[in-house]
Amino acid sequence: MTELSWLTLLPPFLAIGLALLTRQVYLALFAGIWLGFYLLNQSGVVASLAEALDGVLAVLASPGDARVVMFTLVIGAFIVTLERSGAVSGFVRFLERSRWVTNGKRAQWMAWLIGIVIFIESNITVLVAGTVSRPLFDRFRIAREKLAYIIDSTSAPICMLIPLNAWGAFNLGLLDGLGVEEPLTVLLATIPLNLYAISAVALTAYTIARNYNPGPMARVQARAAGDSVHDIELAASMGEKSHIKPRALNMFLPVAVLILAMPAGLWITGNGEIFQGSGSTSVLWASLAALTVISVLVLLQRSMTLDELSHTWMEGAGRMLPLAIILVLALALGTVSKTLGTGQYVASLVGDSIPLALLPAVIFLVSGVIAFSVGSSWGTFSIMLPIAIPVATAMGAEPTLLVAAVLSGGIFGDHASPISDTTIVSSLASGTEHIEHVRTQLPYALRAGAVSIIGFVVLGYVML
Repeated sequence: MTELSWLTLLPPFLAIGLALLTRQVYLALFAGIWLGFYLLNQSGVVASLAEALDGVLAVLASPGDARVVMFTLVIGAFIVTLERSGAVSGFVRFLERSRWVTNGKRAQWMAWLIGIVIFIESNITVLVAGTVSRPLFDRFRIAREKLAYIIDSTSAPICMLIPLNAWGAFNLGLLDGLGVEEPLTVLLATIPLNLYAISAVALTAYTIARNYNPGPMARVQARAAGDSVHDIELAASMGEKSHIKPRALNMFLPVAVLILAMPAGLWITGNGEIFQGSGSTSVLWASLAALTVISVLVLLQRSMTLDELSHTWMEGAGRMLPLAIILVLALALGTVSKTLGTGQYVASLVGDSIPLALLPAVIFLVSGVIAFSVGSSWGTFSIMLPIAIPVATAMGAEPTLLVAAVLSGGIFGDHASPISDTTIVSSLASGTEHIEHVRTQLPYALRAGAVSIIGFVVLGYVML
């Protein structure tokens, strides 16, 4: 397949449609990959099946992708070891004694605040917020899907609003490479214009304050409110043994190491330049460091033997294996979609006949469709910024508004996409079924997206 056409949209849309319709995520993703290779090489149904299998295996040939998959398994081992160490009960009791979190609303606010404060890396944000908040959501009968929504909505949006991280470095590099004068000034100027990021964070706060549960979220919240969760049941669900003493230290110290190891890893891998560091390497190092700390604590406290500890690691990694498989398939689908030119085709639909004032809204929508289709906001930035910048230059206008539209659209599509890595990790961290997270989050994302479209139309008439 050499020419760009609507056929390039079929693989991602087939995968997304089947996943939402059948809830068989593995088969849906592989069906999209299979169709993608069939369209790409025109080699027949059976031959394209073999090519699709090779395409899935090729994901692990990429060091960055392999590190992300390994991170998923390590973090599974970390979470279960944390749970078995008495950290969960100890942390919950600490919060109850300190009276910081005494009800479900405060538990939600805590998850929201963690997402605001930790802006170093989106996956670290959802991981820390999910690990710390999940037992509290269970205790106060708040749906885990609500937790997944909160942490997903305060990860990538906050990383874009506070770009002192790899997100900022990546976009600075793109802007600089595209010949933008003073790229840092332009990137900072996009912050108040990044309407989707602002809307997503604000809507999450409104949801918590007003207990706003549209569509499927109302159903899962009603189910969670009917569950009876008490101390003994919570400990049993977490796998804690009765002889293990609850210790809040076992929560605080490993999580602190997890947070601090991330910027340290970025600094080391970037040779002293934190913005030049490897995100996948730093995330893996941080999770391994946290796992090491909780394992040493458990052994020193004699809560487990080394044999029990190693079995706990394997059990935790095994729990995350389904999500690791989803992640591998999603990465393979993103690769074949990129090779087909899905993003370029969608971008080409933006024609010269669009009214100037509507251009920011159209760029936002196109960026959203691309990110939704390929599950990558960074990939969307790479495709759309080289389009938006020349358009702004041709108009003799400042590129800030169009750049903001690209960034907003990329986050919007990534936030709504079932094949986004942030969506997958949010499901992992909150302990909820992946497709249920997608179903319950989509109404919120569409509302924030609608607000953003209206805002970009208004800004287009005001600024262009």
